Amino acid sequence: MAQLHKLELQTLIASSPHKFFDIYHNKTYLMPSICPDKLQSVQVLEGDGKSIGSVRLWTYVMGVPVIATDKIVAVDEVNKSITFELIDGEVTKYFKSFKATLEAGGVNTVKWSVEYDKANDGVPHPHSHLQFLGTMAKDIDAYLLKQN
Repeated sequence: MAQLHKLELQTLIASSPHKFFDIYHNKTYLMPSICPDKLQSVQVLEGDGKSIGSVRLWTYVMGVPVIATDKIVAVDEVNKSITFELIDGEVTKYFKSFKATLEAGGVNTVKWSVEYDKANDGVPHPHSHLQFLGTMAKDIDAYLLKQN
């Protein structure tokens, strides 16, 4: 029987939450140049890369290069949130399901939530993945502040 777990991380930002959301929703192609030490590439495999059902291949660095394929499963432009489900790659070896949601609708904060079901009890909770998303948020915030 599936046992879903949830972790959350809130990060303070000084940039516009609207512009922050826009990077994750419409401009993921900028992310490897914004965070080159963390993200090597983002490729759209299916769809337009920003609509529900779009599938993307991410090559990121967590000590070593890692790949993940995600599918956009929810977008709320009013509340500035987007949810991705990992459907292939390294993470799927350790988790039966793994969804990440970005909420950028707050004032001076963005929140990442990850919901997951571990493949077995020996798999650690993905705190490192959540921290990775938090440090990327800081890089994107710094990039947006430079653009103003």
